[in-house]
Amino acid sequence: MTALTTKSEQKAAAAVEPEDIPLYEARRQIYPQSVHGRYRTIKWIVLAVTLGIYYFLPFVRWDRGPDAPNQAVLIDFPARRFYFFFLEIWPQEFYYVAGLLILAALILFLMNAVAGRVWCGYLCPQTVWTDLFMAVERLIEGDRRERMRADAAPWTLDKFAHKTLKHSIWLLIAWWTGGAWVLYFADAPTLVKELATFQAPAVAYMSIGVLTFTTYALAGHMREQVCTYMCPWPRIQAALTDEYALNVTYCYDRGEPRGSLKKAEVAREKGLPAGDCVDCGQCVAVCPTGVDIRKGMQLPCIQCGLCIDACNTVMDKIGRPRELITYDSEASLEARLAGKPFIQRIIRPRTILYAVLICAAAGLMLTSLIGRSTEGIAAIHDRNPLFVRLSDGSVRNAYTVRLINKKLEQRTFILSAEGVPGASFEVVGDNADGLTVGPDQTREIRVLVTTRDKLTPQASLPITFRIRDKASGLTAAVNDHFIGP
Repeated sequence: MTALTTKSEQKAAAAVEPEDIPLYEARRQIYPQSVHGRYRTIKWIVLAVTLGIYYFLPFVRWDRGPDAPNQAVLIDFPARRFYFFFLEIWPQEFYYVAGLLILAALILFLMNAVAGRVWCGYLCPQTVWTDLFMAVERLIEGDRRERMRADAAPWTLDKFAHKTLKHSIWLLIAWWTGGAWVLYFADAPTLVKELATFQAPAVAYMSIGVLTFTTYALAGHMREQVCTYMCPWPRIQAALTDEYALNVTYCYDRGEPRGSLKKAEVAREKGLPAGDCVDCGQCVAVCPTGVDIRKGMQLPCIQCGLCIDACNTVMDKIGRPRELITYDSEASLEARLAGKPFIQRIIRPRTILYAVLICAAAGLMLTSLIGRSTEGIAAIHDRNPLFVRLSDGSVRNAYTVRLINKKLEQRTFILSAEGVPGASFEVVGDNADGLTVGPDQTREIRVLVTTRDKLTPQASLPITFRIRDKASGLTAAVNDHFIGP
């Protein structure tokens, strides 16, 4: 059984029949009804902000100086750089990307500990694009009842025109979704011109095609199947949540026994138990995944809160208190059933731990970014041969040394070698006291280190290569070994 149940929901089994969800089932068409309210407004705002950032961020400019890309966010594969506003990440600094992924995971865990699948309900790309596709569908074909009637009716010219228009707009949105993605990998205005004139690289068209297909399929046709069967997060969050996490909850202690409004009023007049739920089904009608929240927490439920808006609207109409469906915790529900006072515990050991880990990870990354150098050096010892004995008896080792200049200006470095007694070194084809490296570039040089001192058999001496910027005095060093016979 994949349905998620809690202790309180098990107690309500007599009033609510639980529903098992199979490991997989063929998709049944769901016709979500439009709804207005607090959570629907929040979702519209999140949709507008997130899609606005995604579609238009590649066109934001950021001045980095001459001969540097001026796109604010750019993944530059040819130059092997990642630009994010004032940050520039080099290939050897990929650990920052790993740090961001760790930070994102911890934030997701904290969100789950506080409010369950709030990520799924508001911020997940699948949710955002599905919301947009459903808005287009509702605009063209009408609300729930109109769409159901149209799908059940035979094909006509009008029905064909509406379906064609809807799918055309879906494909247009999906196409621009793929188009916006590739703009993060090249200068956006230039790539747009190349795409329009069919001069862009083939990989750009292929990427747009793949993302167009996946967006159209996932947001237009698969929808809730993705959330229920493809996404692993519902199962992961089930293991991470606890009784204090806020989830969209049907307060059955107040709603049961459910019945029509008239029957409930008659029951109350006779002093019999009567719940506030009038069994109108609006909570199910507005759910984008077709969940009946009155059956308890379930895997398909993305915790979007639309059922709360629908139920509050009904409660307003019949003059009953709002929040029959609300964000509530298992512990709160247990306390109400037992008639005990309860204070919601947002701050608890679990959330404190996640918050501390987030601060620690963010602090480490920030400290590293603030203190990172703008110069670097790397050295690779020749493998074949490891050393060469010269005619005068001295021993020579050869190294490939790479100088790194992360500034957007040309710099001159002085190279030195330390650690091997009596050693001398030379840079092949250049002067160690004046090694120039272009702006935001690296330079590879060959370095020969020779010593005439007698070495112990099979010696392996530590050697340090150090560079110093002539202008600023900033230094960087790398350690290697000097091998003897």
